[in-house]
Amino acid sequence: MNPSLEFSQKFVVGYNAACKPLCQELKLPQTALDILLFLVNNPEYKTASDIVEFRHIKANLVSMNVDRLVKEGYLERRAVVGDRRKTELLCTEKARPVIERGRAVQNAFFARLLTNTDEPTREAFFRTMEIIGKNLDDILKENA
Repeated sequence: MNPSLEFSQKFVVGYNAACKPLCQELKLPQTALDILLFLVNNPEYKTASDIVEFRHIKANLVSMNVDRLVKEGYLERRAVVGDRRKTELLCTEKARPVIERGRAVQNAFFARLLTNTDEPTREAFFRTMEIIGKNLDDILKENA
């Protein structure tokens, strides 16, 4: 198996395992929790199509889970001013404790990933990720 493919697979499986107890307790599917956390962690993205594009969750799963989150009072839909065809998704006050607990799970997961690394290693890793991100931006611009 390709090492990077293996890493990305392990990352997703590990992250989902870390989230599983919270999802079970809240009786929320992983995708629903992912949607709430995506919206709050990335406030510049507010629509279902943003979730599909940037989180790579299939449109039918996003639609089904957004409907559920709206029905259960965790999300509100609001028409975008100037473009009534677009709908923004807003987390409600009811979602706040879920989001806080979800973020705590995310923080613990990322801290666990960095266990056994020292500060210089972490700094080098994050600097490298930033450089790779810029290189990816350049590749995307060149091929747009």
